Amino acid sequence: MPSYYISSNFKDDTQVILISQHFFTAQPHFSIIPSHPKSILSYIPPIPLYSTPAQLINTLQVVSPLQAILDYELSLAIPPGWVNHSISSTAPTGTWQALERGEILLDSHFFRAFHKDLHNPELWRSFYQNKRKPIHIFPTLCFFKRPYPNTPIPPLPEMDVEALFWSMMRASRHQDPWMYPALNKLKKSGKYIIAALSNTVIFPPSHPYSSHTNTIHAFFDVFISSAHVGLRKPEPEIYYLALRAVDEFSRNSGRGEVQADDVLFLDDIGENLKAGRRTGFRTLKVGLGRAFEAVDELEAITGLELGGSHPLVAVEPKIPSS
Repeated sequence: MPSYYISSNFKDDTQVILISQHFFTAQPHFSIIPSHPKSILSYIPPIPLYSTPAQLINTLQVVSPLQAILDYELSLAIPPGWVNHSISSTAPTGTWQALERGEILLDSHFFRAFHKDLHNPELWRSFYQNKRKPIHIFPTLCFFKRPYPNTPIPPLPEMDVEALFWSMMRASRHQDPWMYPALNKLKKSGKYIIAALSNTVIFPPSHPYSSHTNTIHAFFDVFISSAHVGLRKPEPEIYYLALRAVDEFSRNSGRGEVQADDVLFLDDIGENLKAGRRTGFRTLKVGLGRAFEAVDELEAITGLELGGSHPLVAVEPKIPSS
């Protein structure tokens, strides 16, 4: 999944902001924090909409594939969190991780292996017995997920992994209605280096999604794509790679050195943010369906007006009607 970072490099006050996916919540962790970030590293690329049926263009665009996963789980009465648990439990050698590092092709072999990962009985048992706990997804939606003692474990749900995968890809290619305007304003301000740190996949050359890569990359001063560098978040090496790339860009453009605590990193996944903090980055967490809160945080950090015209109403998951 993509991440952005914006760096505002002034020789006397160099700071970097790393932005990773959807929503942000300030998480200060430095004893000394610069007054302005030099660079913003973001997971959300401002992707132009591709040619698509009118009914898709007219729907609310949500950039996070996590939203698509949640909607898919709810549509099949699958306990929320199962897909992410399955994917994360197979790290770092799972099928999904291999795809995002560019080690395997996006083809029928991938889908067969991905199906196997998502239908692992041992993972399902561990998820249902030990990992299920109350989670609050939105103020109006809470799943109490701890089963009663001695409750039989239900059958492992059957999933159409190709349908799930492409719903995730469609979601991640849409402009976020709050973050996209904010990133455009940050770029136009000229104060920041804007970079992307993104967990990506390489689409087959014949697929329509493969045709907009250059357009996306052109928006950013630095773009780190996991599938092209052979590393992915939250692997430590990709954060140091991003830092070196931003520092090199900053020096070459006459803005001076960029250090880790000059970077503000935005992401919607906790493990990615933890890895960023271990690198020395400042971090903001983007809440699912609530990117406007992250924009508020960015306004406070940068002193710029970054909000757009989209209503500040959280995107709630699609709960199927009974």
